[in-house]
Amino acid sequence: MSDPRATYAGKKNLRLHLGGWETKPGWTIVNVEDKPGVDVIGSCADLSMFEDGSVAEIYASHVYEHLGYQHELPAALAEASRVLMPGGTLMIAVPDLEVLCRLFLQTAAHPESQWFVQRMIMGGQIEPFDFHKTGFSFVILCGILRGHGFDGFRRVKSFGLFQDTSEMVWQGVPISLNVQCMKPLARK
Repeated sequence: MSDPRATYAGKKNLRLHLGGWETKPGWTIVNVEDKPGVDVIGSCADLSMFEDGSVAEIYASHVYEHLGYQHELPAALAEASRVLMPGGTLMIAVPDLEVLCRLFLQTAAHPESQWFVQRMIMGGQIEPFDFHKTGFSFVILCGILRGHGFDGFRRVKSFGLFQDTSEMVWQGVPISLNVQCMKPLARK
């Protein structure tokens, strides 16, 4: 892979798929793991290969829950805000902690089901990057995003972009909190 800073220097209106693996024309995949289709190997907390205001859209499906809320998550959201152009869209999907807590309590009589729900809350933990460090409700996620300058929060059933965990349904219940927001237009 060539130097990503040189590859993306001067490019505008980029569309970033953070943590992705499904290729789609017009989308640049950034992932911490070297997988087929990944364009940039790196962390969502360091998007230094992309210039300020060079990105029109960011899609991050089931990525931000893997970050610690003290340092990693604030760094990642600061980077998302930095690279997004004014009016740019941020689409986030994370496990819906409220839904998963209800499912956990409802499955108390079925240990195998309760264990499965617990794994959705804590991460599958089958590989080094598969641990969840932060839990989100709609209120918590919007509060954190607001603190990073985002607004226009809208909860959506589906983004209609990729076939990934944002579309996951377990026992008839969608388990993903899908939120779209934007970086406000520059003030005059």
